[in-house]
Formats: sequence, structure tokens, C-alpha cells
Amino acid sequence: MTFLIRTATVDDAPAITAIYAPYVDALSVSFEERAPTAKEIARRIQNLLPTYPWLIDELDGVVVGYAYATRFRERWAYRFAVETAIYIAPDRQRQGIGRQIYMALIRTLSAQGYTQALATIAVPNEGSIDMHEAVGFKRAGVWRGVGYKHGEWRDVGLWQRQLALPLPVPDEPRPFSEIGLVLD
Repeated sequence: MTFLIRTATVDDAPAITAIYAPYVDALSVSFEERAPTAKEIARRIQNLLPTYPWLIDELDGVVVGYAYATRFRERWAYRFAVETAIYIAPDRQRQGIGRQIYMALIRTLSAQGYTQALATIAVPNEGSIDMHEAVGFKRAGVWRGVGYKHGEWRDVGLWQRQLALPLPVPDEPRPFSEIGLVLD
């Protein structure tokens, strides 16, 4: 088996859509109402990619997972933190794929100059919690009853991973288009 981690392109949108749709439609781990179309996923990739990484994990040429980062919050002081997300094809979970692509995302974000990665996980979701903690995220809190999906109120757990020591006067984070994917 050959694994390849690479930067996503808009051509990956149909494969990403196929992976993501069950998380939206059948589960409560994503709070989107409906699974986005491939066209919408392509738009998201195109809008984020110049600034933030959007990574693909291929196994023997087939997209089996993806991970990306985005702005944590709009306000200026938050610019050193990013929010991360990862989705792995259901038949490829618990095979190390998530850890492999997440570590590439973490190394890339660190190289860009971000200091904190933040993840929100609809709970319960032991698989996602285990994966995040395996790559160094720590439980940071919980928002209770903030999402309503599939007829139930859902809690959201907060996880945080330090990417770099916050310097007294930090350099501004550099865009992904300047840094590129960092594998090692």
C-alpha cells in the first residue's frame, strides 16, 4: 500500500464530498444541515488554500481522508490560532491515516507561525477524541447544548494543541501559499 499526503485541489472536491457526506447526513459530528455539494467543497478549498492548508491523504491513488485549517475567529488578536478539522473515510478509520495526515497539518501550521491549533468535537465521539489526543491535543473544555441536530441537543468538546511557544513579539503567520506542505 502506498500512502501519499498532498495539497488538495478543486479536483478533489467529489472525493472529499463522498467522505464528508455521511458525517453530515447520518451522524451528528458535523453541525451542517445538509452535506455540501462538490461545487461548494471546491469553493471552500479555493477560498482557504492560499492562506491555510487543506491536505489530502491518498492510499493507492484513492482519497481516503482530508484535514484542513481555517481562521479560528475573526478578531485580529486571534490571528495566531487556527481551527482544525479532519475526516477519514469510514472504512479507513483506525489504520493510522488520521494521525499521519494530522501530523503533516500540524507541522505545516507550525512552519507557518501559528501558535495554537483548536478543534471542536461534537461529543460523544470517542474515535475523534482518541485521534486528537494521540497527536497531542488536550481537552480544554466543553460547550454544553450548543448544537441541535437529529432531534437532540449536542455538547461540543474543545481540544487545543500548542504548535509553538508564543513569543513576546511574534512574527505574523505566513500564508500556506508561501510555505507549502511540510512533511518532516
